[in-house]
Amino acid sequence: MKASLESTFDYLSQLKDNNNREWFLTNKSVFEKEQKKIKLFFGEIKNQLDQIDAIEKMQVFRIYRDVRFSKDKTPYKNHFSAGFVRQKPHLRGGYYLHIEDTNTFVGGGFWEPNKEDLLRIRKELSIDASELREIIGQSSFKNYFDELKGEELKTAPRDFDKSHPDIDLIRKKQYIVTRQFTNEEVLSPNFNKEIIASFSAMRPFFNYMSDVLSTDLNGVSIY
Repeated sequence: MKASLESTFDYLSQLKDNNNREWFLTNKSVFEKEQKKIKLFFGEIKNQLDQIDAIEKMQVFRIYRDVRFSKDKTPYKNHFSAGFVRQKPHLRGGYYLHIEDTNTFVGGGFWEPNKEDLLRIRKELSIDASELREIIGQSSFKNYFDELKGEELKTAPRDFDKSHPDIDLIRKKQYIVTRQFTNEEVLSPNFNKEIIASFSAMRPFFNYMSDVLSTDLNGVSIY
């Protein structure tokens, strides 16, 4: 896959410099060739991920940007990306793979939890956040991800104590992990393995969140 991703980087770099409809249509055949290659690559990752987790679906995201509500009116994304959703309702969380020249990364977690799930997570953390802290503090986590990321409130959510010792976790609106790759790492023969290793390192975090979101505050299954 090295040559394919190298040519993919080359195409995406050119697209970034010529992000307009005329250039895109003139080079449509190149886009279609690279899109076919990247879909095959994402499919390979999906097949490998199926060996370690139960994946409900893979979604390859479109190259076209939705500019209706954006100040940035460039019509195309400068990257290819795919998401891999775990089987609900018992398995929660999703994996994400982003291929972009000088900005390739994997991610995973809970980007936009609905208000019920977010409240359930916050209540759990307000009772006891030690299990989550242990997971994100282990070397098996830190070897791949520097920290638990995500947008957060500036203060405590309504009905939560702003002086709570775990307020840094409670005030989060997203719970996400990411790992960046250099172009050299992407083009290396071990890139596939590093993607799967990164996804595997997310599992304890996913399993914790799945347990929380599939039970009530007494730990009783809601399904």
